Amino acid sequence: MQQLIDIARREGLPDKEAYSALIHTTTDLLKSEDPLYRPYDEQNRPGGLIRLDNRPTIIIPDLHARPWFLLHVLAYRPNSNSSTAPTVGELLQKDDIQIVCVGDGFHAESRAAQRWKQAFKEFSGKYRRHSAMNEEMRESLGLMEIVMHLKTMSPESFHYLKGNHENILNEEGRGNHPFRKFAFEGEMVKEWVLKFYGEEFISAFAEMEHEFPLIAADGTFMISHAEPQRFFTPEEVIRYRKYDDVVLGLTWTPNDGAEEGSVERMISEYCSYPEQALYFGGHRPVQGTFNLRAGDKYVQLHNPGTYSIALVQPGILPDPRRDIIELPYDEELVEKNLVVETS
Repeated sequence: MQQLIDIARREGLPDKEAYSALIHTTTDLLKSEDPLYRPYDEQNRPGGLIRLDNRPTIIIPDLHARPWFLLHVLAYRPNSNSSTAPTVGELLQKDDIQIVCVGDGFHAESRAAQRWKQAFKEFSGKYRRHSAMNEEMRESLGLMEIVMHLKTMSPESFHYLKGNHENILNEEGRGNHPFRKFAFEGEMVKEWVLKFYGEEFISAFAEMEHEFPLIAADGTFMISHAEPQRFFTPEEVIRYRKYDDVVLGLTWTPNDGAEEGSVERMISEYCSYPEQALYFGGHRPVQGTFNLRAGDKYVQLHNPGTYSIALVQPGILPDPRRDIIELPYDEELVEKNLVVETS
């Protein structure tokens, strides 16, 4: 875990060759995941559905260039009454817990609004100067570097779902839309990566993004980046590479943009206990800890100003009032816990 701390603390940008090698390793892994938990499509490729098993599950909302968010999760001790209880990182290494991230690794949100404005000036000047954009990319690339290390370390226990910000090419199509919010973030990232890391790098990263799954499901809950725009059958999700609207409808749906009953139908199809099951997602920010939609069956838990996660225990029906936890921000404690873990 010290390596992950070093990534978060790194002052400069990652080495292009080492990062490229990690991208290829992660992509190869995603293309060969076990069909027992990631069913294959008709062309013998891992599909868009992750079948979770009977272990405690941590759900992490939109990450948006926050490497320390992931580290706080890894340093958390689920049995918080004991200082010697195993951390999430230790449990993950032993495959005693599973983690599902809802995606959106790039593009810092409101905390970086001023930085985006400065970076836009750099973008307008064709990145002759690029210190603000370098800082944005240090965080975004660092976050995804940690994601890739965790996936390759624990492929059956760490899952990263595609969000609408998994679009480094800022493309229109294949279930993607170009992105802008505080500036022209999508195009700014694309042009920066092309200028400083090159076309081969950006193409490899985009290939990895298109291998991320879209849904994770258990008997009592399911997860996707966004609220499902309509009901998607398991066959459609597994064969997502053929259906752009499946990718789009699970990553871009705005509040009040889903067909009525889509959440309930999804739960009925994917969960064993539909009457008590819940559907978790992020995508749209919430005030406070979480927001309930779709007849209180859809739980949004993305608050950009907090490190909030859900911890769902096996054999216990999910309850957001009990299961959503806000982790206190404490870098020193995180480093202590993770360094002790590996010493």
